[in-house]
Amino acid sequence: MKAKHQRLVLVGLAALAVSGAAALGFSALDDTMTYFYSPTDVLDKGVSPGQPIRLGGLVETGSVRHEADGLTLAFTVTDTAHSVPVRYRGLVPDLFREGQGVVAEGTFDAAGVFVAQSLLAKHDEKYMPPEVADSIKRAGEWRPQTQAGS
Repeated sequence: MKAKHQRLVLVGLAALAVSGAAALGFSALDDTMTYFYSPTDVLDKGVSPGQPIRLGGLVETGSVRHEADGLTLAFTVTDTAHSVPVRYRGLVPDLFREGQGVVAEGTFDAAGVFVAQSLLAKHDEKYMPPEVADSIKRAGEWRPQTQAGS
């Protein structure tokens, strides 16, 4: 085998090794990634039970209720086009309230209820997570908040 062919084989093996390492890396990342979905995305793309996702939207007005155990909270997340029932057990962020943006991280159960392990509420009056704002804009229901006194 000529030296030129030996170098070509070495370059081919190196490329194969780099490709394999990249495939393993992307595979490991895919297991730990949590994608953001709006309620419309959930219905359109079909999220399977047990798949961890972030669900974002607005807390539907009149949907928040505390269950009998006092720790479990049930509410509905909406993007104004579709709604998803959510159940959360734990401490609720101080800024969590009806009509405001929320991002819940968790999975769907077999009954189609989103079981959240964590809740993120917006941190001031003007902020809305960009993913939530985009999903509401896509639904055609975007109403930017007006300044107080204007």
